[in-house]
Amino acid sequence: IPGKVAAQIKYELRVINSLEFAPYFLTVYDIVKFANSRNIFCQGRGSAANSAVCYCLGITAVDPDRVELLFERFISAERGDPPDIDIDFESGRREEVIQYIYGKYGRENSGMTATVVKYRTKSAIREVGKVFGLSEDMISTLQKVAWRRSWEEIADDHIRETGIDPASLTIHMTMALAKEIRGFPRYLSQHTGGMVISNSPLCEIVPIANAAMAERTVIEWDKDDLDALGILKIDILALGMLTCIHKAFDLISKHYGKTFDLSNIPSEDPLVYEMLSQADSVGVFQVESRAQMSMLPRLKPRNFYDLVIQVAIVRPGPIQGDMVHPYLRRRNGGEKVCFPSKKLRAVLEKTLGIPLFQEQAMKIAIVAAGFTPQESDSLRRALSGFRHFDQVSSFKERFLCGMKKNGYKICFAEQCFNQIASFADYGFPESHAASFAFLVYISSWLKCYYPAVFSCALLNCQPMGFYSPSQLIRDARAHGIEVGPVCINASYWDCTLESGSNNLILRLGFRQIRGLRKGDAIRLIKSRNVSFSGISELYSQANLSKRVLTRLAQADVFFSIGLTRQKALWEIKGLEENNKLPLFPVIRKKESNVQLPSLSISREVTEDYKATSFSLKTHPLAVIRPRLESNGYMKCNILRATPNKKRIKVSGLVTTRQQPASAKGTFFITIEDESAIANLIVWPKIFMKFRHIVLSANIIGAAGKIQREGMVTHLLVEKLFDLSALIQNNDN
Repeated sequence: IPGKVAAQIKYELRVINSLEFAPYFLTVYDIVKFANSRNIFCQGRGSAANSAVCYCLGITAVDPDRVELLFERFISAERGDPPDIDIDFESGRREEVIQYIYGKYGRENSGMTATVVKYRTKSAIREVGKVFGLSEDMISTLQKVAWRRSWEEIADDHIRETGIDPASLTIHMTMALAKEIRGFPRYLSQHTGGMVISNSPLCEIVPIANAAMAERTVIEWDKDDLDALGILKIDILALGMLTCIHKAFDLISKHYGKTFDLSNIPSEDPLVYEMLSQADSVGVFQVESRAQMSMLPRLKPRNFYDLVIQVAIVRPGPIQGDMVHPYLRRRNGGEKVCFPSKKLRAVLEKTLGIPLFQEQAMKIAIVAAGFTPQESDSLRRALSGFRHFDQVSSFKERFLCGMKKNGYKICFAEQCFNQIASFADYGFPESHAASFAFLVYISSWLKCYYPAVFSCALLNCQPMGFYSPSQLIRDARAHGIEVGPVCINASYWDCTLESGSNNLILRLGFRQIRGLRKGDAIRLIKSRNVSFSGISELYSQANLSKRVLTRLAQADVFFSIGLTRQKALWEIKGLEENNKLPLFPVIRKKESNVQLPSLSISREVTEDYKATSFSLKTHPLAVIRPRLESNGYMKCNILRATPNKKRIKVSGLVTTRQQPASAKGTFFITIEDESAIANLIVWPKIFMKFRHIVLSANIIGAAGKIQREGMVTHLLVEKLFDLSALIQNNDN
């Protein structure tokens, strides 16, 4: 054990013993041990990663020798509050862990915590509108008016544009009262994962109720109630990426004969970091968003701690505190790295003199302003949400005086306090970032070395993450993975991997078909002894309804038995319902010479999107490319080769729309065509001008100016056009 870690463990054990928290740690350890015994992946997150004891107990995977710990961020002897340990489990298997807790400690002594759900804008308009007797269409229209607007931005003109009279007393009262009840309690719900375990029966201190979910009981207090009373709580959380990683490891074991788990992935692989530096991170945990992809080529991570920074830097706290650009300039040699003092150098050296984490902000208060660790954490809590207004000013005065006493200039002291204040609600703890960075690396390693496996696992974990199945499939094909369509004879519910001539083929599963129930797909698979040769055989053996068969035909899954989408639908129309003749199916007399019209490629793609939200035949933009080119629209892949600040027109299918709170009204849109994706920046004035197109168009045309910084290219939008009708009216 490294010397500093051994000393840290002794210190933590003394605090834990003095506060009598050992039973709590051992209870959490028991839960983790159960998960490990059932091969359920789990990992602690949050402030628990500041504890070397948690690492030794296997609660967190963050090695205390690789990061600087601030135990007071987790437990404070002076504060005496109970620790808060959050553990992520595989999303598909968390219920096993919850039922284990109920089984071991009993329903009398354990229960889920509650949470108060409050009215938000849409729900407030809906409930008040119903009271005033507004129609569903009118309520929906008013909700659309409020969408992506703060309440102060909603004007009478916005309502009038929809054809509704804002001067109507009913409409006026609806909007006025909806504004009033926003933030009011709506109902008591079940917390996402908080569990209370007590030594004495819970009913002695709090009412217990059955949850809507089977085999769940809930106490009727929420998280804030528990914190106020000092009742110990464990957060049993679900994380989809843990499920995805586990599925990927199982696929590697099956197809490659290699065994991996969370502890034996080769570390610090340069190819993994090179892939991330190219912003090739679709599907990768935590670094797949538009903002993260823009940051990756600028940060160019080269080791694990760089990933910790990458996770934390694209957050409102560092952005609003003006820490991102100074850090990048220093990292890239554009600005000299300097430290105000030797003491602060020890705190900020890893982040080049720029505070990026909550723990650093707290340490600045300790080292530079003379705060005790407990006072520093009290400062963080006081600033959180600025709920304690009376305390903030006293902390600021204490902070500034302390730094001045220690020889720092007052302007620097105020800058430090403002930076700490920016972390109030949005700063990211280093411990939390380190926990996430661990999974960032593993998911990146899987994408780098086993892309087909990773894509298959991702598709089988949907809905999850930032991208839809169509975008994940597009990315897989861009990486050279052969993708096989959903097939009546080859597909299973989940996506699978098949042996190809050179590499594994990703076979899409029945889960990709909209509206198809898993039970129907399983019944089909179980009745498939060898393979189906016709719809009549499938109909009799699988006992599926004509509705289910129609969904399958609309998804064009009968190609392996020589039936086009049109022919399959025609044959299904001729089937008699099973309940009429239960012994055998009857097909009406076939017209042998029926020549069904073939669908155009445009119609084929449209039908594919209706059935599965994607098409393997071609991209919708490729179908209308001639018409786009005649109107001056270029392919998206031309953006990288276009000189900076040059004006250009591109078009594409909208894949993501974002308006982060820290962007001050700026809208970010990602579009794709058959060649590449393009990132659009829509400034607030342009957004207001083209609001309807930004929020509702499926295919967008954009005219604007290229903005390039290194590898990162955006289009600064000047005009937008709704091109959705082109694909609908195309007959080619």
